[in-house]
Amino acid sequence: MIRSHGSSLLVAALSAAFGTALLATTGVLSQIIAADDVTGSSATVVVLLGVLAFVFMAISIYVGAVVTSNTFSTIIAGRTRTIALYRLLGASASDQRKSVAREGLMVGIGGAVSGTVVGTVLVYALVSIGQASGFIPRGEYSIVEPVLVLPVIAVVLTTWLASWIGSRSVLAVSPIEGAGVAVGRSSREAAGKRGRNATAAVFFFTGFGILAIGVLMGLVSPMGILVAVLGGIFSFTGVVLGAALVMPVALRLVGRLFGVSATAKLAAQNAVRYPERSARNTIGLVIGVTLVTMFAVAVECFQVFIHSAQASQPEVYEGTGEVLTVVVAVFSVLMGFSAVIAAVGMVNNLSMSVLQRTKELGLLRALGFTTAQVRRMIVTESAQLTIAAVGVGLVLGITYGWAGAQSLLGSINGGPGLAVPAVPLTLLGMLVVASALLVVIASIAPSRRATRVTPIAALAAE
Repeated sequence: MIRSHGSSLLVAALSAAFGTALLATTGVLSQIIAADDVTGSSATVVVLLGVLAFVFMAISIYVGAVVTSNTFSTIIAGRTRTIALYRLLGASASDQRKSVAREGLMVGIGGAVSGTVVGTVLVYALVSIGQASGFIPRGEYSIVEPVLVLPVIAVVLTTWLASWIGSRSVLAVSPIEGAGVAVGRSSREAAGKRGRNATAAVFFFTGFGILAIGVLMGLVSPMGILVAVLGGIFSFTGVVLGAALVMPVALRLVGRLFGVSATAKLAAQNAVRYPERSARNTIGLVIGVTLVTMFAVAVECFQVFIHSAQASQPEVYEGTGEVLTVVVAVFSVLMGFSAVIAAVGMVNNLSMSVLQRTKELGLLRALGFTTAQVRRMIVTESAQLTIAAVGVGLVLGITYGWAGAQSLLGSINGGPGLAVPAVPLTLLGMLVVASALLVVIASIAPSRRATRVTPIAALAAE
């Protein structure tokens, strides 16, 4: 039980650490800005910094909740037969779901407490190193503030809620499934979930409408960022809810790139046969690529806006260069937390998915597939999932990153107003390569463990 929730506990801890470190770091930056002769008189800078801190914390907690919900869904998919046996013995579906929710609550509490400690220690270390190197002015900085309780409460509540949402599939498990193994809904069954699909469409299109409003508001006020974040959360929720419909379309297109060999064709069919399984495996990577791309594009656009304003009105922005460098550097480091959260969830889901397919892989072995062919099929399938997920994540990330910077800085004096997205191609190229390596590494180890089992033992596995 504890082992199966290792990644969920890590995600909760990372979310809490991110939120704690972000709020504490923002407090330190606010103190630095207040002590500066030039920027200390500007309350706007401090307010914007506080807004950014809460925006990033909200993004981190949202990402953690989505990844946790996805992880619990994967865990439940692997427990289908066990849950069905309990049902066969008289346990109700609601009792089983409450049991999973209690697990989520304990995971949230453990992760929040440990993450808060790690985040606080990290900020203390960064401030000490920064002062020793001269990067941060020497002084007495207050790090532990009452506001740091917010990430703890948020992580506990969202982890519990994510476990409750992720365990909804328990209600669909029937006692008769105790005699067999459910492999997931087919593409036709997934398409038939009209209520969920309609909800996904509403979230997606409404979210992008709100996002557009936030961008327009950003032309007159930096508070447009709050509206844009709300639109981003709504629209991405639509992507998550509708992933079982969206990802198969991308996977079919990608599958054609891998040729017509038996392993390639089987991998392509596996990727689209059970869209919910494919969606669980890819959504973590979509989140990670979207986040890193979003932050990279946002920081690039941020610098474009500020440099344009400095060139247009140098007397107004004189002396702000050093503070802006510190802000960009700190937030560039902190944004890596969100990417790690998504990566942990993606690797765990992919590993569990391969191990949960022991019977399926054993059947292929019994039908004549060699160990090498099965492993090649898994790697090919993972490659298809990677390309599809990276493509979707890049499109979403560039859109969200540009919208975030535009809604925050579109109204600054001397800025370019409505600007085109600034895309750091080198960084995004490195992201694509890193994503590919991560997925391949994540699929090799579990595929080796699964294929080491003999066909007869695999077919008998629970």
